[in-house]
Amino acid sequence: MRRMVGRGPSAPVTRLAVGLAALVSTLPAAASAAAEGTAPPATRDPAVVTEWMRVAADTIDAEVDGTPPDRMFWEAYAATAMYNAVTGIEGRYVPYRWREHGPRKASSAAAAAAAAHRLLSHYFPAADAELDAAYTATLARIPDGRAEQEGAAFGRRAADHFVALRAHDGRGDSVSFDKPPVPGIWRPTPPTFGPFSNAWLGRMRPLLLHSPDMFRPGPPPPTTSAPYARDLNEVKAYGARDSTVRTPEQTDTARFFTELDIPAALGDQAVRRQLDIAGTARLYAAVHAAQADGIIAAWDAKLHYGTWRPVTAIHLADQDGNPATEPDPGWEPLLPTPAHPDYLSGHAATAGALTGTLTKLLGDDRIDFTVRSVRGGSTRHYEHAADYDRDVIDARVFAGIHTRTADTVGNRVGHRIADWALTRYFVPVKRR
Repeated sequence: MRRMVGRGPSAPVTRLAVGLAALVSTLPAAASAAAEGTAPPATRDPAVVTEWMRVAADTIDAEVDGTPPDRMFWEAYAATAMYNAVTGIEGRYVPYRWREHGPRKASSAAAAAAAAHRLLSHYFPAADAELDAAYTATLARIPDGRAEQEGAAFGRRAADHFVALRAHDGRGDSVSFDKPPVPGIWRPTPPTFGPFSNAWLGRMRPLLLHSPDMFRPGPPPPTTSAPYARDLNEVKAYGARDSTVRTPEQTDTARFFTELDIPAALGDQAVRRQLDIAGTARLYAAVHAAQADGIIAAWDAKLHYGTWRPVTAIHLADQDGNPATEPDPGWEPLLPTPAHPDYLSGHAATAGALTGTLTKLLGDDRIDFTVRSVRGGSTRHYEHAADYDRDVIDARVFAGIHTRTADTVGNRVGHRIADWALTRYFVPVKRR
């Protein structure tokens, strides 16, 4: 059982405790140096960043009762606080909305662990015992002394600064969806007919963008148009639970992209690309912050346009004014439809933010990206960003939960966010 932050009694954290224990016992210090055969100093070990992003992911999973979109920004918080802690000491990249610098000889590894521990303890106090155990295990690998002490102190300052930055950012605010349920407009979907899920995400203050609507796209095709009919008929055929045209490979793609282990995939990137601690912290912060803003931008569009989901559109196709669509009241999607509008696809937007960020950081679209499906357990490897984007876009159509336009435009918005953000944030320090 998971609980919403700040609501109700503490939930059991057995799974979190087991996960953290396994992590600290199996993740070796200086894992990112394995390819070189030499280990970086423990005081600057990049594996600490990866370790604490896994701690963050496990803590969030245990403590937050919600879907991946409303858990995603918590990972961005942890990653960005660690980025500030590390870069404030290492000095290679511009910190995120902070001008403080730590002691030059302080341990950036201790700073990263302290920042993540402090931030997670602040937001998830019920997990304190497990977080304390993980923190103790991390510090045990860093030599005692002034470097460790100064690094830890600076990491706590970085976390406190980030918490202050995000005060009153709209998390959990009451946001209503008040569009009337006329043809083309969203309304609760089967089988649960739940209300608009986490509508506050569309009004939350972004981490990077000026406002949630900064990259709001134009409207989707009207229900009377040929592109609308083309979209609807495609998802009707390929996304049906009993589809006769969807291939087994397409079904696998739909199921694979339900929830992905992005922190582990980024850790794999950092190891294989032999990133140091500053580069590793930058990778995590840039990707997670861009993805968080991708979710906010997608939910802004969902609130603004409020388009109905395929399941509703197919059931009520006799009301859309389009002669090229036909109703099927018994149609069911392959996967359950999430409780929010079609346009934009949040998953496609975060995929665009991910591949766009990796492309900007790496300098080309050969992302060489390996990622695991959390629910399915299988793993896929993508050499190029375009291949990953293609599969994410297709997956939501094959699942029967999004139109292709919602996916392609969402993916494009994610790329625009990454392109804009990576020229302003997480940039190298200019040398005089």
